[in-house]
Amino acid sequence: MKRITYKSAGVDIDGANALVSDYKRFAGLTRTRGVVSGIGTFGALFRPGFKKFKDPLLVSSTDGVGTKLKIAFLADKHDTIGIDLVAMSTNDILCQGARGLFFLDYISTGKIRPAVLKDLVKGIAAGCREAGYALIGGETAEMPDMYKQGEYDLAGFGIGIVDRSDVIDGTTIRKGDIILGLESSGLHSNGFSLVRKIFSEKELNKYSEELLKPTGLYSKPVLSLKEKLKIRGIAHITGGAFYDKIPRIIPNGLAVEIDKGSWRAPWIFSLIKARGKIDDKEMYRVFNMGIGMVLVLAKPDADRAMDILQRFHVKSHVIGEVVRGNREVIIE
Repeated sequence: MKRITYKSAGVDIDGANALVSDYKRFAGLTRTRGVVSGIGTFGALFRPGFKKFKDPLLVSSTDGVGTKLKIAFLADKHDTIGIDLVAMSTNDILCQGARGLFFLDYISTGKIRPAVLKDLVKGIAAGCREAGYALIGGETAEMPDMYKQGEYDLAGFGIGIVDRSDVIDGTTIRKGDIILGLESSGLHSNGFSLVRKIFSEKELNKYSEELLKPTGLYSKPVLSLKEKLKIRGIAHITGGAFYDKIPRIIPNGLAVEIDKGSWRAPWIFSLIKARGKIDDKEMYRVFNMGIGMVLVLAKPDADRAMDILQRFHVKSHVIGEVVRGNREVIIE
């Protein structure tokens, strides 16, 4: 009987170990003061530095990239999808007003392709640097027969910190506050199951550069803004978009009116709407329509907020107002 090894069963331990040096190098670029242990230990050590907080709270989030991965597989482009992974969790953590501490990733695939894995981790590290997180660990799982050839899946785990007195939860939102919309880079990481139904494989490949634009990372500009102005609420416009995400931060007795003419959505959304014959309500529930995050601010703070964000090259627009209502979003 032929001798059977783990490698002959489809799992290459030596190949996976060879990637560790690349992982260590990219993770090292994200190192912050809190990092105690390097990549390669059984569990990563991190010293959070609680002394500057009166009542520190940890904020956690985990997420993936969804079927945007299918576009990456089709285009065989993997160097930005890691940025999407980081953004999905870190932007959620930011909604509580938290500053980033560390991030971990999980990559699973049927067969390890070193060049692809290197691109993925490079993108994850780039996203962590941009968001202010230390990449302190991860897992790469090679699982034969679990995935189609050339495919993989990703998950990310972020931890942030905020003082209890600084938590942004929407409770201070008042009638007359303005909704400030921060422009997205494109589709970000939502709505791709619908996009893939609308376009042919040839069209998806044609538009892949636009479709694969990485999700915007808002941590540094918004945290800088938080130091100077009172932010009353933050919503990350992801799955569920305007209709499902914004009500999460709106107190009882209030609602939000959005003026969809107050900004210009990127061309890709118009193309999706026309090709799929999708009505407005569905578009604003599935896609971010060019607004990746919304902030709720007192009306007098709007101009200063936009100026601060512009310094970080983040374009923003006053897109709506808080009114009386029952926690609904009205888009006109």
